[in-house]
Amino acid sequence: MTTTTIPDLIDVEDLFADPRFAVPSISPDGTRLAYAAPHHGRLDIFVRGVDQDHADAVPVTHDTRRGITQYHWTDDPRWLLYLQDTDGNEDWHLHRVDLDHPDEPAVDLTPLDPGSRVVGVEPLTGHTGSVLVWMNRRPLFIDAFRVDIATGDTTVHFELTDPSHTVLLDRHGRPAFRSRPAEDGTVEISALDAATGAARPLLRVGGAEHPMGVHPQLVTPDGSGLLIGSFGGDGDGDGDDLRLVRIDRETGEETVVAAVAGHDLDISEGMAPGVLPPAVYTHRRTGEVLAARFVADRPHIEVVDPDFAPIHAELAKLSDGVLGTLSSDEAGRRWVATYVHDREPGVTWLYDHATGQARELFRGYPDLDPTTLAPMRPVAFPARDGLPLHAQLTLPVAVAPANLPLVLLVHGGPWAHDSWGYSPDAQFLANRGYAVLQVNFRGSLGHGRRHVTAAIGEFARAMHDDLIDAVDWAVAQGYADPDRVGIYGGSYGGYAALIGVTVTPDRFAAAVDYVGVSDLPHFLRTLPPFGRPFFVNNWYRYVGDPDIPEQEADMLARSPITMVDRIHTPLLVAQGANDVRVVRAQSDTIVASLRERGMPVDYLVADDEGHGFANPENRMRLNHAVEQHFATHLGGRDSGTT
Repeated sequence: MTTTTIPDLIDVEDLFADPRFAVPSISPDGTRLAYAAPHHGRLDIFVRGVDQDHADAVPVTHDTRRGITQYHWTDDPRWLLYLQDTDGNEDWHLHRVDLDHPDEPAVDLTPLDPGSRVVGVEPLTGHTGSVLVWMNRRPLFIDAFRVDIATGDTTVHFELTDPSHTVLLDRHGRPAFRSRPAEDGTVEISALDAATGAARPLLRVGGAEHPMGVHPQLVTPDGSGLLIGSFGGDGDGDGDDLRLVRIDRETGEETVVAAVAGHDLDISEGMAPGVLPPAVYTHRRTGEVLAARFVADRPHIEVVDPDFAPIHAELAKLSDGVLGTLSSDEAGRRWVATYVHDREPGVTWLYDHATGQARELFRGYPDLDPTTLAPMRPVAFPARDGLPLHAQLTLPVAVAPANLPLVLLVHGGPWAHDSWGYSPDAQFLANRGYAVLQVNFRGSLGHGRRHVTAAIGEFARAMHDDLIDAVDWAVAQGYADPDRVGIYGGSYGGYAALIGVTVTPDRFAAAVDYVGVSDLPHFLRTLPPFGRPFFVNNWYRYVGDPDIPEQEADMLARSPITMVDRIHTPLLVAQGANDVRVVRAQSDTIVASLRERGMPVDYLVADDEGHGFANPENRMRLNHAVEQHFATHLGGRDSGTT
């Protein structure tokens, strides 16, 4: 239900503040809850009894510099672990806090040289008091280490022999499977002998349709199989839908575990593990698959384990949204669930399957009124070459949906996707009077093999055409005023905004480039070196290799920096100074080029941020600037208007 009266302006501070509560989970024994909540201006981790209120919770981390959202319970009730970097530089370290003495300083369990980082933390069955930590102490190799939580003693557990290999360990830490890129671009999956490390090839899966790598990759609890996302076809990629399949360790036979015709397994979790909903829900104690998540107009949960079906049915009654993250005790009795919803963000419930009782624990943004927020509506239309495109449309509340100023909001990646759910950016812009369109252009994940591979070689070409086709659709439907269209995006979306004002310089009346790429060859050369072995099926395949002269020339031709003389659209650029993905030079260069030509450009730099603004004060500064920029050039509402 929405109001019939145009809502008042929602404060930027209400929309973009840190949530009151986030990333909740329950302890293994089911007696305590952990979650992130504001503490001294940043998100810190709190712990409380399962029947207590937040007033009784204890902050167990005390970081006043940058918020914490990634943490782990351990098998010892005394210790909690969390990950933190420095000002957004993504050099993650693993820290330990003592829940018996929560005021004591945290201990860094992974003191590392600059440029090295923790990339994964896993429990280790049979090794009480230890965790398995993946990190690149050797700059190009991501190796596994066993870390004693109490003492911090660290020993090498498994070393890679080739930086392009991914080795998967079973629950006991024994080598089980390996995946590696083959010369033809496919990914070879092999079984590993736990004693000798010898590899026995099982099968190959297609390459380019997995630009972010084969995901997920989960060893079954008994070690006899590997769960992966696969399009099928034994390396030929015959299928168009991404399914969850099991690869048998002995035979290589592929068995479907979960599939939904016409829909892909949702692997967006890889962008923010532990924060975004998982592709596969597993039992905390046994590791068995409970359910899988699929992309649809609204996300779809496919139950796999019959014993989980009644639990999911009860959880589904608690919200008219869709199950998001899920945590349970080891007994599978108490469940903490969050929900994806377009107008009720961060709602969390506790459900006790033994008693059948449930209660709402908290809301992430309790001050937001769902009736004044705008519904997000899935829409679809064809691209000019007939490729089906899926999008999300958000229209202002209580405003006639005709001839509105439009903001094309472009997601990053580009191997990500926009889906139904709460978007503070969409709500912010809709509240200011804009129609907001988020299109899953070709290359976006979640809409089939043919859709993602249609982006090969199409940066600044068909991928951009898809965005223009989306705008044309909105105009043809009567939603958008063709003279008041803006484009706004981060990362790849920032690149798309710059392409929008260079390749089609007369199409957009305003643009915002947020940590976006302006120079493709330079971008690839400055990415962290340990990631380069994994570029074969994404950047090199889709865009080009800057070390090959003719490909570098083509990449430059599709780089906004070489077309900067075409820009006459009002532009706002925002950049984190410590960004290791899209380095500051990408924004500095294009801003300097525009200013040399006498073109006005607004430039925001945050010295304590990386690839995106995490600290609330920087988000406020950015969005106040966005509000003013679009109000000036597109005519929407702002805090200075009535």
